[in-house]
Amino acid sequence: MIRTIGMIGTGNMGSAILRGIVESEYVRASQIIAYDTNRKRLRELEEDIPGVQLGSDCQEVAEKADLIILAVKPLFVSDVIERIRPVIQGKSILSIAAGWTVKMLGESLSGSGATYMRVMPNTPALVGEGMTALCDESTFSKEDFDYAKGIFDAIGKTRILPERLFDGVVALSGSSPAYVYMMIEAMADAAVREGIPRVHAYEMAAQSVLGSALMVLSTGTHPAALKDAVCSPGGTTIEAVEELERKGFRAAIMDAMKACADRSREMSSQK
Repeated sequence: MIRTIGMIGTGNMGSAILRGIVESEYVRASQIIAYDTNRKRLRELEEDIPGVQLGSDCQEVAEKADLIILAVKPLFVSDVIERIRPVIQGKSILSIAAGWTVKMLGESLSGSGATYMRVMPNTPALVGEGMTALCDESTFSKEDFDYAKGIFDAIGKTRILPERLFDGVVALSGSSPAYVYMMIEAMADAAVREGIPRVHAYEMAAQSVLGSALMVLSTGTHPAALKDAVCSPGGTTIEAVEELERKGFRAAIMDAMKACADRSREMSSQK
């Protein structure tokens, strides 16, 4: 039974998960022990989540936690596993590292006595609107799998998918907030050029993206149909859509996501 969550790595993603599960009351702050090599991040986490336990190193986190979340950069995962290996017998290891396959986790944890699971969350978890894919190829018990799913259900939406789709997941939900932020920034810049104050431009651009996304989710209508509904004959929107098509807007998004997925595959093959 999982009673304590250990977070190794408290960067953007790790801290987003912790803040989200505490704010949603899925766990109490006292049930969390965290460690990061960056002491400034740990101090900030302690201020943001009063009552959270701070570990002196990753081995202490692994010793005290039942479920250990590896939220370090992919190139550090192997080193962290070697450091905690002596104390993870009977523990559950959850990795959010892009490019780290279930096979790689199994090989790294072989003989340790730990179970393991792969997930791919994204940073909107910080505001309770994350999108997390959970790999169905896991050695977690059903109870532990359900508990882990509950962590990510508490900070957004989840989907259980086969690992063969995870390179696409990295491109679709793992990295896509960056694409959306770039679009919001570009929209705001264009609005400023038209004379709209920047503070209003960012708010109006972000709210428009949020509302549009909610229209897709709440209505179940195809995005193309929703786009058509905004494009009046001979109107302003169709002029903008034509320009986006001429500049290869959709192709650029698709090409960017392919590059992202290809990089995920490359990272997996390098280990």
